Amino acid sequence: MNVLDQNIAILGAGNLGIAIAQGIVEEELKKADEIYLTRRNLKHIDYLAKQGYLTVDDNKKAVEQSGYVFLCVQPKQLATLIEEINPVLTEKHVLVSVITGVSIEEIKGLLKVSVPVVRAMPNTAIAIGESMTCIACNDSKELALTVQKVFNSLGQTLVIDEKLMQAATVLGASGIAFFMRFLRAATQGGIQMGFHSDEAQLIAVQTAKGAASLILENGNHPEVEIDKVTTPQGCTIAGLNEMEHQGLSSALIKGLMVSYDKIKNIK
Repeated sequence: MNVLDQNIAILGAGNLGIAIAQGIVEEELKKADEIYLTRRNLKHIDYLAKQGYLTVDDNKKAVEQSGYVFLCVQPKQLATLIEEINPVLTEKHVLVSVITGVSIEEIKGLLKVSVPVVRAMPNTAIAIGESMTCIACNDSKELALTVQKVFNSLGQTLVIDEKLMQAATVLGASGIAFFMRFLRAATQGGIQMGFHSDEAQLIAVQTAKGAASLILENGNHPEVEIDKVTTPQGCTIAGLNEMEHQGLSSALIKGLMVSYDKIKNIK
């Protein structure tokens, strides 16, 4: 089943679900009127209905009219959601879960029929086609590649073993927040040095974008690019060393591992 030939249902139109829908439409993979968005209180997504999306508060209706079904609810809401849609699920459906900390086996354990399940973990940059999305599927490699085609147009993708999905969530999805916090700190430093806040933010953000692009384009290790900037007794190495003395790398790694330990205990 080609995902591009089917309506898409996004069950749980919160921030991530909306970002996925907007990214799909922005990249012209589907039209807004081919995407069902569900939410209990439709007032929160009235603006999306005005843009042409099919907004409903009936998950069963959305599933019945779609082929690919994206599960975008909170982990604690999953069992209730599956119970609701079980009567209308068929073997022709494909479930794509972006639910944090819930395995494919756990999802299949709730199903009444045999339905293929794919796990995907994008981040909110999907709304502008710049997501990092990791994908896992135990049913077939072909199905994983089919779902990957959707996310390929929404940023970078990587098919991984499911055992790495929690780590991918921390590094790729939570990572958006971690890098945002770095950008905020850089902006604050720029203000302290004399720039207006909008000027400091522009410099910090574009510099970060350039640094990331250098790695993506050249494939170099970050230290190779760092060596191009640092000079003996220069200001760059002085700043880097002070950041390391204050625990920059250590704090980041520790933060990642605390997030990873937390996600492993989410049930």
